[in-house]
Amino acid sequence: MQKRLFIILFLVLQSKSALLWAQVEPEEIKLDTDQFQEFFYESLLQKGIENYDKAIIALDKASKLKPNDATVSFELGKNYLALKDYKNAYDSFESAAAIDPKNKWFWIGMYDVSYETKNLSQGIAIINKLIEFDPKYKEDLASLYMGTNQFEKALVLIQELDETIGKTDRRELYKSQILSQGKFQNIEISNLISQIEKYPNEESNYLSLIFLYSKNNEEAKAFEIVQKLEKAIPNSEWAQVTLFKTYLDNNDAPKAIKAMNIVLASAKIDTKIKHRILNEFLIFTDINPQYAADLEKAVGYFENDKTIDEAKEVGKFFHVKKQWGNAIKYYEISIRNGLGSAIETHLLLLQALTELRQFDVVANKAIALIDNFPTQPQFYYYVGLAKNQMKEFKKAKDFLEMGMDYVVENKDLEINFNIQLGEAYNGLGDFKKKEQYFSKANQLLKEKK
Repeated sequence: MQKRLFIILFLVLQSKSALLWAQVEPEEIKLDTDQFQEFFYESLLQKGIENYDKAIIALDKASKLKPNDATVSFELGKNYLALKDYKNAYDSFESAAAIDPKNKWFWIGMYDVSYETKNLSQGIAIINKLIEFDPKYKEDLASLYMGTNQFEKALVLIQELDETIGKTDRRELYKSQILSQGKFQNIEISNLISQIEKYPNEESNYLSLIFLYSKNNEEAKAFEIVQKLEKAIPNSEWAQVTLFKTYLDNNDAPKAIKAMNIVLASAKIDTKIKHRILNEFLIFTDINPQYAADLEKAVGYFENDKTIDEAKEVGKFFHVKKQWGNAIKYYEISIRNGLGSAIETHLLLLQALTELRQFDVVANKAIALIDNFPTQPQFYYYVGLAKNQMKEFKKAKDFLEMGMDYVVENKDLEINFNIQLGEAYNGLGDFKKKEQYFSKANQLLKEKK
């Protein structure tokens, strides 16, 4: 009996002992928490000194104590990213986002990995999630659409951003790239027409639409938009372009000149349009020379334009018409401005002066030019020609013989040199050499034919 009681008592004690062992003491819970914090802070310390491998080891230990801790996963992602271990970095950020999808930083971590790996399609999916947190990420989405050649989506998004937060240089560049492909232009044209209806006082929409129509050679449509612009914004500098043409067609010169000067002085209006307006006024002035002073003033607006030497072009216009005085005036303006090819302009000027038989001026200018351009044979030729006309044959001969040495593969110039040398020797009374040079000129003429 006693033995049986002893066995029962032993079994009871054993069962109590097992229950006690199955329970976790409060001290053990505190110990686990302390260890987690110790591992976590160790990871931060190691990351701070760029020991990313050691930081990951500490975080793995912390993760075993708290398996579903979003912060631990996030920190793992940052350390893996620093080591360029992109797969583990992305998986870690993704785990953090799965635990706490409302924390945008976890999604940003995933986006950072997508950016580093240039996985643009993946980046688009993540950015669309980030837009839920902050609409500013639409800017990144536009760039991603461009990077993945989704131009239609990019254009629609750019139009939305332009309207809601205003234009940026980057988006304007994107739009220009998209619209260089004609198939997308109709989308932008429809958008601009809509924007003009909604915001009739926004000048930039008219200008963009005018540009698109002009680029597509739809001049009538472009002109129609300019007229709308003029009605909506009468003080617009762009409206003056249309007004200039209207006044000029109606022969209302004072108003046309006023509109032209506004256009030429404008920093907004494209240089090509300014050149076109000046050319139209040049033709008008040719028929109405009383406005020559206004033409000269108009040319003055282009004195710092490096794209085209407008003064020289106006001079050439008059040159063709044999209006030598006007040609000379504009060649001299061009030379003062120091634009374009100085040699070409000087030669045109010397030719115009020669046509007016101002041989003393031709000789002096050409001699001065030889000092600056000693290997240019044309300037020696003009000295020789002028001196022959001034009956200073010895000087003519000397300059022509010096210049002949620089004539290379220019048969026309060689012919002219020989003719002028023949004239010089004729004036000096050396008829043998005169015939020699004239014969040489005739031979070269036959070779040309």
